[in-house]
Amino acid sequence: MAIQTKKLIDWFKTNKQVREQVDDEKDRELSESLKSEGQLQPVMAFADGTLILGHRRLRAARKAGLTELLVTIIDESLTETQVKILQITENIHRADLSDFEKFQACEELVRLNPDWTNKELAAHLHLSEPTITKYRSPSKAIPTVLKALEAGQVGITSVYEIAKAPPEQQAELLQLALTGASRDGLAGQVRKHKTSNTPQVRVKRILCPLSSGVSITVSGAELSLDDFIESLAEAQKEARKAREQSLDARTFASIMRDKAKQGGAR
Repeated sequence: MAIQTKKLIDWFKTNKQVREQVDDEKDRELSESLKSEGQLQPVMAFADGTLILGHRRLRAARKAGLTELLVTIIDESLTETQVKILQITENIHRADLSDFEKFQACEELVRLNPDWTNKELAAHLHLSEPTITKYRSPSKAIPTVLKALEAGQVGITSVYEIAKAPPEQQAELLQLALTGASRDGLAGQVRKHKTSNTPQVRVKRILCPLSSGVSITVSGAELSLDDFIESLAEAQKEARKAREQSLDARTFASIMRDKAKQGGAR
């Protein structure tokens, strides 16, 4: 059962919370808001005064010189998991947690509930499964990447890409991220590394029938799948140029044959 009432500031007891970093500027802004507008949202605590939600509001209230706070008192026992979910949900949806804190919070819930899948964790936090996968990706990162995330030097999206790479490549990717490499740039480096370490199967001809009934054929000397992809990209680029010039398919094919002959004659 939950009861809403007012309690003296000294009645509250604090414990470890999800948000570990204190933002003095945000605390000051909230303190000024409490002075001018009053308390708009109650904090939450157990019947013994142990605070569940509202640690920043309590700090701000003390700075503002308030003597009491509106509080929702929970007079029933909650498991550690239930408390964590309440704390994480309140903060994570208000974007008050850093990327590193979101990672830590998710890992703490998984530690308490080792049988939970990412899908189950997402359901409890009212988030999408891909979001949870991203928040948990630092668990696969090397220590230096974790330190950079904790320091705010790189974001969770960069770490998500870095963590896909083997440990021996992650330090190099971290340096790229620190010098401004985008998520797409990091993803490209990861793909390049995987390709270079995967034996290439090569053929002389690749036939690709499409569901539309059209078939695309690429032939050449010792073609890999990467060669096929690059050839299609080059052909698409040339075809678009031809369309901009209002050329028809027959003329385009003729021009490309001539270009190929000229290139082979060099």
